[in-house]
Amino acid sequence: MTNQEIQNVIETWSENLECTEEASQYLNVTVPKEELYNICKKLKDTAELDFDFLFCLTGMDWGIELGVIYHLESINKNHCVVIKVKTEGRENPVLDSVCDIWRTAEFHEMEVYDFFGIKFNNHPNLKRLFLPPEWEGFPLRKDYIDEANMIIK
Repeated sequence: MTNQEIQNVIETWSENLECTEEASQYLNVTVPKEELYNICKKLKDTAELDFDFLFCLTGMDWGIELGVIYHLESINKNHCVVIKVKTEGRENPVLDSVCDIWRTAEFHEMEVYDFFGIKFNNHPNLKRLFLPPEWEGFPLRKDYIDEANMIIK
């Protein structure tokens, strides 16, 4: 399917989706956080789309909001899409987990939690993955200050 054909299908699901191709070869779809899980489930379960492979899940710090970018592929249909979702603010960032849709998300959601502090509802084992449990803060946030390694001039 072309990006336009994918967009035509996806846009029927919600009036709240924002689709762009930007400078990417993939269709980019911004999804409200409240609709993330349902949209992702449809992306996988809709036979003509068949997005069966989550090949990248990345945390983002956009300044005011945090968020996640999901890169999905259909192995059988040979097409891709990028899903973007933002949290509401930085104080208590929460999104729904998609690890029961794509099992690979389980590990990546733990990584995003570890480095950005985004919590994932219904994640089966959300915990720090790389940093020790006593670590304070989230080092990939733009406002993180690493006092232990600060250079004083």
